[in-house]
Amino acid sequence: MIKSEHINDAYGNPAGGNTSGIGIAIEWQAGPLGRHLPECKPGDCARGCTRMEPNGAFVEDVIEAAADRIRYYQKSRFVGEHNAKALGHLEAALAELKARTDEREKRQVEGTHEK
Repeated sequence: MIKSEHINDAYGNPAGGNTSGIGIAIEWQAGPLGRHLPECKPGDCARGCTRMEPNGAFVEDVIEAAADRIRYYQKSRFVGEHNAKALGHLEAALAELKARTDEREKRQVEGTHEK
């Protein structure tokens, strides 16, 4: 059984939380990461840059972990059609979430709570 606590900030935005179950302990990213300004250089951000290091997992991280495990199965004696289909669905989910991130980056709202 999975047990989750999802936290919102004062404005109703996702602000972290956790999910646990047998063999699972996930601490979710709390708050947005912020944005790099054009003049920011990795590791040496200019004044005003608000980009922060992640403090928890993203949904993409958890999906990639599940996909990695199924890829492992596919290299073992447990290779099978159902695993291949499940892996395809996980990879499709990752592609959709990447497309969302790319679209948000084009609009320069990635790393913020803007829609």
